[in-house]
Amino acid sequence: MKRENQEKKSSRKILITLILTVFLILGSFVFFIAARISQEMSQSAIGNLSESLELLKGTIEVLYQREAEYQKLIAEELSIISYPEEFILSYDRNSTLVKMSLVFTGETEGISNTGEPFYPEELDFSNEETVDDLPVSVSYINDMGTWAYTIKCPVTKDGREIAWLYVEYIYDSFDKALPDRLYNGSATLYIMDGKTERFLLKPKGIGERDAGHLNLQDFYRANEILEEDIQQKVAESISHNGNMMFYHKIRSKDSLIYMWAVNGGSVYLIGYVPVEAIQREGNAVNQNILIVVIFMLSTFFICCIVFYLYERQQNKFRQEREAERELHNEQLGQALRAAQAANNSKTTFLSNMSHDIRTPMNAILGFTTLLAKDADNPAKVREYTRKLTASGQHLLSLINDVLDVSKIESGKAVLTIGEFRLNSVISSVDAIIRPAAKDRGQNFDIQVTGIRHEYLVGDETRLNQILINLLSNAVKYTQEGGSIWLRIIGLEQRSGQYEHIRIEVEDNGYGMTQEYLQVIFDAFTRAENSTTNKVQGTGLGMAITKNIVELMGGTIEVASEVDKGTIFTVDLELRISEQEEDSRFWKNHGISQILVVDDDPDVRESIQALMEDTGVLTDTLQDGEAAVEALQNADCGEKSYQMVLLDWKMPGIDGVETARRIRREIAEDIPILLLTAYDWDEIEEEAREAGIDGFLTKPFFVSALKEKILELTVREEEHIWNTGEESGLEGEHFLVAEDNEINAEILEELLSIEGADCEILENGELVVERFANAQPGEFDAILMDVQMPVMNGYEATRRIRALEREDAASIPIVAMTANAFAEDVKEALNAGMNAHVSKPVDMEVLKRTIKELKRRG
Repeated sequence: MKRENQEKKSSRKILITLILTVFLILGSFVFFIAARISQEMSQSAIGNLSESLELLKGTIEVLYQREAEYQKLIAEELSIISYPEEFILSYDRNSTLVKMSLVFTGETEGISNTGEPFYPEELDFSNEETVDDLPVSVSYINDMGTWAYTIKCPVTKDGREIAWLYVEYIYDSFDKALPDRLYNGSATLYIMDGKTERFLLKPKGIGERDAGHLNLQDFYRANEILEEDIQQKVAESISHNGNMMFYHKIRSKDSLIYMWAVNGGSVYLIGYVPVEAIQREGNAVNQNILIVVIFMLSTFFICCIVFYLYERQQNKFRQEREAERELHNEQLGQALRAAQAANNSKTTFLSNMSHDIRTPMNAILGFTTLLAKDADNPAKVREYTRKLTASGQHLLSLINDVLDVSKIESGKAVLTIGEFRLNSVISSVDAIIRPAAKDRGQNFDIQVTGIRHEYLVGDETRLNQILINLLSNAVKYTQEGGSIWLRIIGLEQRSGQYEHIRIEVEDNGYGMTQEYLQVIFDAFTRAENSTTNKVQGTGLGMAITKNIVELMGGTIEVASEVDKGTIFTVDLELRISEQEEDSRFWKNHGISQILVVDDDPDVRESIQALMEDTGVLTDTLQDGEAAVEALQNADCGEKSYQMVLLDWKMPGIDGVETARRIRREIAEDIPILLLTAYDWDEIEEEAREAGIDGFLTKPFFVSALKEKILELTVREEEHIWNTGEESGLEGEHFLVAEDNEINAEILEELLSIEGADCEILENGELVVERFANAQPGEFDAILMDVQMPVMNGYEATRRIRALEREDAASIPIVAMTANAFAEDVKEALNAGMNAHVSKPVDMEVLKRTIKELKRRG
């Protein structure tokens, strides 16, 4: 027995040594091949790209050369004709040469073919770049709004300079000469001015057309080229009019970035191309990979044969000990099953949490990305912030629900009752669900009909949870390209104090069997079939949803058919809020009559019902032609409309074309809003050109319309301020309430830049005490944060206004907070503040606000 064990150990050592040796040889061979492939790819990439860039460079320099030669011919023509001014004035612009000007020697003003005076000192030739010995100006944006450059050429007669010919060319003309596609469209190419480092042109058809690449620094940020040493080398190369290439990862792909000088560095070809797109040695790579694979398979096959022979020899010994092993394995199996049972309980719990938590988390991550992209757009920042807040609050509520699921099932959970707007619920749900549906190519439609009261009383968070649980399941269990509907239907009221609401969530997805419908509301259950098994999820969501619906005194039902879809129906009765519509809002904004145009009769009826209590007369029409005719008749008679709401998708002429006709044929000053359930970004440019002032997302709510009116008012005021004279903050002294140290440091630095100083305190109570002890006129204004410990900004403002000081009622107090909704502005003004500036602070807005307050004072 002892000898047998020794022989067994010896055989194993031999086998292990053999396998290790084979795989060591295999690894060395693979490493050698990989190194050779990498070297070939690198050399091929640089060579191919250099050749392509030289061709592009040559093309552009030929264009420069032809332009210079052509201009010299025109200069010769001007030197021999009697009236060169008439020649200039008669010359028509074309797609390349857009402006021709002539300045006689010794004069500071010339003539142009456009008929306008020409002043040569307005052009910058300080870069000292030339084309065929003719000076070339620094690039600039011309009167057509496109990047251009000017070449000047002397006009000589009898060996004497008599004038200078200036010809303006546009960079867009390069588009026709450059190739339509570069490396099958995977390369990105820009043309950059060598002196200003501004991007002048991106040829059509070459790579993705990324918005926001205005200059070289934008290019760095967009592609995460943040290394200072690389940027320094690029700067040195550009300063010496040299070429440069370097590798960098762009969007997780190894790319070759190039900076290629054209015309002695007057312009540069800037861009990048994925390395994989310019590999000339693709066949060699594939052949080498095939060799490696064949070698690996052969080695593995040899190892298998050796292992098989070894196992065959050892099989005799296994049979003798089989009985003993079976007993031992049975004992181990029992212990393993006990451990797996405990582990499965933990796994089930964690997997069940993922379904409900991931939905709002995806929305948070998505809007965070959008927030970084649109950080310079205050309107979108406010919109994304609001949606992020809604998603974050919902995520927090989900976590609490998962942790308290036992409390819900035991009946110990309670509702948090409060006033809320139905519009806020639908907006927050839409912000979470629509991106998820869009990612799967699904149509998501929201319909609200029959609702007569927007302000309700109930648990907003629980209602949010019901909707998101149902809709997120609909998204997950509906095939790509499917459709999902959310319907909020106002039913006949059983009591005048309650709004009877029916919620329907329908999809045309995979559906469920009748057997599963019997247990769908049980905890930790989920339909099982070949399709849904591919979708991760839990059975906790429906159980919680049913419990919440019943806790709110409602009912939930489900109907489904396999491969046809599912519909969930929830009936709830929610108390109507006693909040009354503020009719002064409409009077203050001069709105007494509006026109609504929509081809859906349910939408028209719903808008009329919701606007009934506002005191605003609401007329409705079903198509654009009728709307134009109605506005024409109103314009001719005594009847007038102060606002028009247009549906985008209508038979006949759509909303955009209707707006265009209204602006052209009737009035330019009447506000026009577009009603749409689609993505505004798809039509924003066309809508703005047609004269549309903004959009409202369907379904329609009065509060959303009021917010849009406030937004238009603020935009108009900002336009008025922008056209006025700007004023700085030089010498101003502010008292600032700010509890965040980082925000305080940033504000202090911004004010210092403007020549102002400030005293910062961390809560409202300290601000009140400091102002009470201050000398009259010591502070020019108070910048008040709203959310602070000890005492918030609203209460602090009320305390200051109540002080027995002559300047307590007159000192300007500006709300400076991230709470930037219409309700927040109203609350700040009601507390006694004079104005509202949203965070992040825009110093231009703050300066205009202070200036306006001084003017009023």
